[in-house]
Amino acid sequence: MKIRSIPTIIGAGVIGVAGMALVTMASYAADTSGTTTAAAMPKGEMLAKGSDCFSCHAINQKIVGPAFNAVAAKFAGKSGAETTLSDAIMKGHVGTWGNVPMPAHPQLSAADTKEIVSWILTLKTTTAATGAGAKKYTYTVKGKTVSTDFPIFQPGTKKVTKSVFTGYEQYNSYCFRCHGADAVGGSYAPNLRRSLNNGMSESKFLSIAMTGKKSKGMPSWAGFFTPAQIQSIYQYVDARAVAVVSEGTPKH
Repeated sequence: MKIRSIPTIIGAGVIGVAGMALVTMASYAADTSGTTTAAAMPKGEMLAKGSDCFSCHAINQKIVGPAFNAVAAKFAGKSGAETTLSDAIMKGHVGTWGNVPMPAHPQLSAADTKEIVSWILTLKTTTAATGAGAKKYTYTVKGKTVSTDFPIFQPGTKKVTKSVFTGYEQYNSYCFRCHGADAVGGSYAPNLRRSLNNGMSESKFLSIAMTGKKSKGMPSWAGFFTPAQIQSIYQYVDARAVAVVSEGTPKH
């Protein structure tokens, strides 16, 4: 199976190639690639996708770093915005969006960096489906009602969605080494079902997955997993956490 690597930019997190521990992962942006064709895609967007920008950023939702459209909104109309953002990309930066540093990107030329920044500044703010207005999916487990922010099953069936099944495959190919097969918990890393049940948010899950926890021996998985794959892993683990999906291979 070929796993595609994607990008990093503006105010966010340490990128690295993943080693062998697992990851605590999560929410993926609703629009990392979208439906834009290559012919219609702006040059700046193409350059961002060809770099590592989308490993930590998405267009309209925070992952490890801010959403690109949030960057556009923050710097809209500000004098020197292109220079400020170009410097942040090429030299690295921390502080504007929290304490997770964005690494420098000296491999990007000044011209390519300017194209990326120009594209970012054209983006419009949209409302992501999060928070109180987000759709909930409810399930009954042993007489108890549980809910998730995503569908676990395909409509009208007991077959898990493609995303949940992908999460199962990815988890049991990589994450199980430290976190235990089928998310039952392991000897080397936390039980991820318990972490979610104890209040870990989807965004926190993703942030840890992307940046790692060096002090705990967990590597960064940015550049190895795409945000979509991490979202799928999160969905699988959460489906296990609420006990809607059992151990073993889910029906798909």
